[in-house]
Order: sequence, then C-alpha cells, then structure tokens
Amino acid sequence: IMTDMRLSIIVIFHDMQREAARTLYSLSTAHQRGVRPQDYEIIAVDNGSAEPLGADFVEGFGPNLRLIRHETTSVSPVAAINLGVRAAQGDAVAVIVDGARMASPGLVAHSLKALALADMPVVFARSWHLGPDVQNKTVPEGYDQATEDALLEGAGWREDGYALFDISVLAQSSGDGFLGPVPSEFSWVALPRAMFDALGGYDERFVAPGGGLVNQEFRNRALACPGATAVQILGEGVFHQVHGGVATNVPMERHPMKDFRAEYQTLMGHDYANTPVPHQLLYGTLSGAALKFLR
Repeated sequence: IMTDMRLSIIVIFHDMQREAARTLYSLSTAHQRGVRPQDYEIIAVDNGSAEPLGADFVEGFGPNLRLIRHETTSVSPVAAINLGVRAAQGDAVAVIVDGARMASPGLVAHSLKALALADMPVVFARSWHLGPDVQNKTVPEGYDQATEDALLEGAGWREDGYALFDISVLAQSSGDGFLGPVPSEFSWVALPRAMFDALGGYDERFVAPGGGLVNQEFRNRALACPGATAVQILGEGVFHQVHGGVATNVPMERHPMKDFRAEYQTLMGHDYANTPVPHQLLYGTLSGAALKFLR
C-alpha cells in the first residue's frame, strides 16, 4: 500500500470500451503533465457492463491504474462511485461520474495544487462536449462515434492535449466560460477524503439512469459545508465523447430532466434548485486554445 498517495481518481464506466480507452489514457501519466504515477491513482469502476472492461486493459495504461467490477443491474452509477472511493488510498478523491469524459493534460497537477489552497477545498473543472455544438443538438443531426473518431484523429490531441479545446464547445452547465458562475454540476470534482467521508459520499437513493441529479445534489451539499471553498481550475477541463448518454446524447425535447426533477423532489422533499455560490477561487494557467473560453 502506497502511503504518500495524494489523489485517487474514481471513474465510472458502463458499456463504453471505446470511450474508456481515451479517458484512461488522458488521465494517465502518458498524457498528464507535471505528475508522477506515485502521486495519484486511477480507479476504474465497471458498473455492470454487459461487456466488462478487462483488468489487463485498464492496467495497461500505467502502474497507477486498477479496475473494480461492480456487479449490478442498476442504471445509476451512484453506488459505484462510493464503492470506488471506499477502495481509494489517496488523501483526496476526485470523481468522474461519466467515464466518457477525457481530461486536459494539466488537470491532475493543477487539481493537486488547488487542493492545497484552502482547508476545505471543493476543486472543480468545467465541462465541454466534443464536436461543433452540444451533443444534444449534434447527435440528431448525425454526429456519431465515427465522426468523432475522425475529429479527434485530425486534432492531434495525443501530441498536444490542449488541442481538445479546439474541437469542443462548453457543456450547457459550464456555458458561461471560465469567468462565469460556479456550474450547477461538476463533471470533475476533487476534495479531501475526510470531507467526502464527512458528507457521506454521493446519495445512493438516486437511482435514475446516469444518476439523475446526483451530481447537482452533491455539488450543493459539498459547497454548503461550513468552511467549504469552491476552487475552479482555469485552463483545464473534461471533454465528453459521444456514447449514447441518457442525458447528453438525446435531443433536448427528449431530455429526461423532468424525470430527474421528479426523483429529486421525491427524495429531498423540495424542488431542485441550483445553490448560488457567492465566491470562488480561480487557479491555473490558460493555454492559447483555452483562452477563447474565458467568457
């Protein structure tokens, strides 16, 4: 057991071998800059995939990756998140609920530094969709995995990960850019392990496909902690690959938000609302490609 492990990254996958290959590579030290394998670990949780990820496949991306298989018939990733965190060795944990999200090359190093900026930091990065527009619009128009494969291939992202900004648009929740308000949900969030445990983790009562509004609920609860500080990573982010996602890849008129809100109301006893965050720390550097997303 490694004792100086600073960060454990929990990534949830369900039937997305194609996407997992890029996501895991993007989180590995082959892609991430300024970090060593001993600084962090990546725990890939296979959430009941019909075609499970293999341990050899996951571990092939580096010595600091491992696989956990979560045997379940649930369409929600929430129990898988908490399972992954329970196995984590890091002083802090980061969560990617949707394993289709690739990381920019400074995300891990900047998150580690950002975690030291406050006593109770809630570190987040904004989210992008690969392609010419948000995938709720582009998928009905024919944007698919083959189109995306060609787009990624042409961008040369493996040589320069910041090229991902050149072929992406801000996700709806991150739509105001780096200087906008704190997003309503976090596709990348990192916080001290002790803080995660004190919060009781993600709320496993959220059983809607994709977890429904579990991301939003966790964001609100984490930032409501007395002493919590929201820290946004500038110039880094996560990039959503098209995979038939229940919320990201359906036309807006078929978006399950109504069902998600109903589940939230049943569980919480009140309607979902995005809790405004009056202050956030900004930390990071802006590559040329990321500059256009300042606003």
